[in-house]
Amino acid sequence: MALVPCQVLRAAILLSYCSVLCNYQAIDMPAHHTYGGSWKFLTFINLFVVTMFWSIYIYDRELVFPKLLDNFIPPWLNHGMHTTVLPFVLIEMRTTHHEYPSRTCGLVAVCTFSVAYILWVCWIYHVTGVWVYPLLDYLGSGAKIIFFATVTGIINIFYLVGEVLNNCIWDTQKCMEEGKEKPKLD
Repeated sequence: MALVPCQVLRAAILLSYCSVLCNYQAIDMPAHHTYGGSWKFLTFINLFVVTMFWSIYIYDRELVFPKLLDNFIPPWLNHGMHTTVLPFVLIEMRTTHHEYPSRTCGLVAVCTFSVAYILWVCWIYHVTGVWVYPLLDYLGSGAKIIFFATVTGIINIFYLVGEVLNNCIWDTQKCMEEGKEKPKLD
């Protein structure tokens, strides 16, 4: 039973790298595409990972990445999962126009992802008796629900910010290519 957390951790790392490879189309998986579009509009919420992880890490490392994990996850891999996302998101934001679905569909997709991730975290706790994020050990049941709801809300805000920035960047570029002045919002 002691091997289960390591196996779960390895599976999570493998899945996260597969997700990155699919996102950047290094490998092609049918699940990457959805009814004629793609899930790339969710890329900007990856900034949430960088922001939350490093904010909590700076506050108290043991709450999100205990020193014990250094034995299993070297610093370069930790940065690969929690830092290198940032420059890739910023580069992609500037080089790729994302076709966002309707606001409702986009927020439903973000909430679905968020709930699935929360369920995954809870499932790991159910199987191993260990929270993926030690911070959850310090929260009571009600506080966990508030925490998960708050995190879901923050992810939705990141999604909306990504949509706004995408539109600002690409509407400006489109206007410049057409030789027009950017329309002003009153």
